[in-house]
This record gives sequence, C-alpha cells and structure tokens, in this order.
Amino acid sequence: MSFFNRTTDVTDEKHRIGYAHPLAERYASQEMLEVFSAQHRFETWRKLWIALAEAEMEMGLPVTEEAIAEMKAGLEDLDFQKAAEYERRFRHDVMAHVHLYGDVAPSARGIIHLGAASAFIGDNTDLIQHREGLLILRARVIRCVQALAAFAREHRALPTLGLTHFQPAQPTTVGKRATLWIQDFLLDLEEIEFRLETLRFRGIRGTTGTQASFLSLLEGDHDKVDRLESLVAEKMGFSRAFGVTGQTASRKVDQALLATLAGIGSSASKMGNDLRLLAHLREVEEPFEKEQIGSSSMPYKRNPMRAERICALSRHAITLAQDPAFTAATQWLERTLDDSANRRVAVPDSYLSIDGVLVLVENIASGLVVNPMVIRRNLEEHLPFLATETVMMLATQRGGDRQELHERIRQHSLDTARLMKEEGIRADLLGKIAEDPAFGMSIDELRELVNPQDFVGRAPEQVDRFLAEWVDPVLTRYSESTLSVLGEPDVRV
Repeated sequence: MSFFNRTTDVTDEKHRIGYAHPLAERYASQEMLEVFSAQHRFETWRKLWIALAEAEMEMGLPVTEEAIAEMKAGLEDLDFQKAAEYERRFRHDVMAHVHLYGDVAPSARGIIHLGAASAFIGDNTDLIQHREGLLILRARVIRCVQALAAFAREHRALPTLGLTHFQPAQPTTVGKRATLWIQDFLLDLEEIEFRLETLRFRGIRGTTGTQASFLSLLEGDHDKVDRLESLVAEKMGFSRAFGVTGQTASRKVDQALLATLAGIGSSASKMGNDLRLLAHLREVEEPFEKEQIGSSSMPYKRNPMRAERICALSRHAITLAQDPAFTAATQWLERTLDDSANRRVAVPDSYLSIDGVLVLVENIASGLVVNPMVIRRNLEEHLPFLATETVMMLATQRGGDRQELHERIRQHSLDTARLMKEEGIRADLLGKIAEDPAFGMSIDELRELVNPQDFVGRAPEQVDRFLAEWVDPVLTRYSESTLSVLGEPDVRV
C-alpha cells in the first residue's frame, strides 16, 4: 500500500492508530494519488526494465523473447509484503524489487537491470512522475480558466467598486476583476508547457554517469551506447536525454518544477484572498451547500472555507519550493544521498497540494454567487466621492471658480465622511452639493452624472478583447484528449 493510497477500511486497527496523510485523505484527487502510488511507481520501474531489456536485445545483447514476455506478463504482479521482506534483507529498495521481479519473470532473472544503476530506475521514474503530474495540472488549469472565463463573460459589464490597498478606488467591473485571475493562470499554463517541452530523460548512465558499464556490455562501441540510450528514451516517451549527468539527473529539475507549482499556488492564493475579502463585503461568495455549516457555534455564518483552503494548501506548496532549491545547492560531486528522503516528501506533497488547490478553484469558479444589489449599494456609497472631479469640472464650465469649488467639495467630502464614521449616517455627499448654490446643480442632475456605468472606463471592452484574443485561442488549442486525464472533480468539503 502506498503512502498516498487512500485507505477505505476505517475499521482497520492500523488505520485508526496510524497517521493518515491529509493530502491523500482530504484534498488531492484520485488521479494525482495514482501517479504517486506505490503500485504505479513500481510498475514504472518495471516498464523501464522492460524498455532496457528490449533495447539491449535489439542491440544484440543476450536477452531472449521469452524473458521479455515474462517481464510483460508480470508487470502488475507486485507482492508488497514480499518486497518489504526483500528490502529488510538487502537494505536496498531497488535490489529488493529486482529480486521480486525475478520471482515473477524467472527467465529474465539474469538480465533484469543489466548494466544499470539504481538512478536509472529512480530518477527516470521521478521524471515520468513529474511529466504525468504536470499533465494533470495542465488539464486542471485549463478547466479553471474555462470556468472563470464563463464567469467573466457573464459579468463583463457589472460595475463594482474598485479597491486599491483595500480602499475605495475607481470603479471596475466584476468581469474585469475575474480576468486578472485568469491572466495569472494563463501565465502558469505557459510555464507548464515550457516545463513539459524541456523535460528530459535521465538516460542510461551507470553509477557515476560515465556509461562505463554499457560501454563494456557493448564491447567498446560508443555509437551503440548512444543508440541504446536513444531506444530506451523513445520507448519511455522522451525525445531526448540530458547531455550529461553524474549518478543522478540534475536536482535543478526538481527546483524548477516545484517553482512552477509554487507559481500556480501564488495565482490560486491571490484569487482565494480576493474572494475572502469579497465575501466579507458580501459582494461575491463561494458556493455554499444546502446543509453546509459555517460554524459550530455561530449558525448564521457563511465562511469562505474553500477559498481559505486554497490559500492554506497554496502556502504549503510555495514553502515546499525551497526544499529542492536547498537540495540542488548541496549535492556533492557525482551525488550524495541527502536528497532522497527530502525528495520523497517534497515532490509528491507539492503535486498533491496544487492538485487539491485547482480542484477547489474550479469548484468555486463554477459556482460563484454574485450579489448585484450589495455591489450596487457599496458602489453608490462611495461613487460620489470618486465623481467629485467630474462634478467640479462641470460646475467650472458653467462659470464657477475652480479653486473655490475645489475647497467647497473638500469640505463637503470631509463632513460627509465624518458623519459616516462617527455617527454611522449613510453618505449623502450629492445632497450636500445640491444644497450648495455655488454649484448650481440639482440632485437629479448630480445622480445622473454619477451613473456607475460611466466610470468603469473600457473594462467591459477589455473583458471582451481579453477573452477573444487571449483566452479563447488557448481553450480552442486544447482538445478533449488533453482533459481526458481527469475524472469528475471530487471536493471533500
């Protein structure tokens, strides 16, 4: 049983007294758990051994069809209890599985792992897991963008109070605000694509990366060694391998990829924090289940718990990005083993965390609740302050003294703000201006002047252009096969 395989038998004694990883139990999807499961990892080891054996047979080494047939037949036949016994005996995980595979493929016992070092199995599997994890995250980011694009399109022109420093600023629209979230995720998508395009195979390099063992097997023929490596890489779905390695592939790969994942976490956390602020304002809220309880002691509460969970898991992934940076910085010469235990924890945790984050982002984006009346009330309370320059300019055009009008508006604004703060009186700046003969403007004229739609600038048009020029082409580029790596999202609230 993998550390990341979800346990289903809750009555099992070990389950009740043991530690269950929260990422597996509560947050990550079955698809991502499968990538980092023990079954999948050790099957990948066996696929690498099969690819190596096939390539060695093609290069004329003494590998038989019977041996390869038995290896393929026994691919999924994994006895984890027996593997643990072998590992206790040999104190070496790779050799334990070499012997375990030999038990189910006896004809191949003598050629399994022929010429290879442990890093051939471990590092190449790690790279394959990176690739498979990135493909899942790519599909999730696309689905998040799809959901957010639909939301942005629906609310493209709905005026809302813009906030800088979380203080009232020039109005924008609800849809325009959503495009800011989308753009961050599109940048993440570009980063994922770059990582997938540049991901390389570790290759067949031997104990210190010199390929000495394979050169010996192939009787000193350097071209055959190169051909052997190309064959194995192709069989495992890679177009090229690293130019050089020590015993291991460069640990900068983990550093770069976990930085990419941390970047997704930054985008998601930014959106999550925005939604938490908007939930406080009651303008936009995340989905809330019919029987969902917001608080055990305050029944009226409707907490933004999904957005909070996004921020919490994103923080974990952002923090984890430091691990591979330190690991890459402290590798000694051809290799040192202080990377192993750290990578076993940091890499899966990063993928499982961001996977859980994106499941939540899609869920929220697909069911965001917009409260237009609350948005309008908040905007109307502050818009007169934001429109004072327009009022002053119009009054000046009608013959007023700009400096005098400026001072009068300043005093009216300060008096109105004081009443709002000290006495809780609803803002009535327009009423004060209408009563001031220096402006010569009626309350109806002033209200017409501060029409919210006139203060959002090009926000609706920016939404249309952004979706048409940036989002739609991206969504069109990805076929359904790209998303087929995912099942239905499972949000365990």
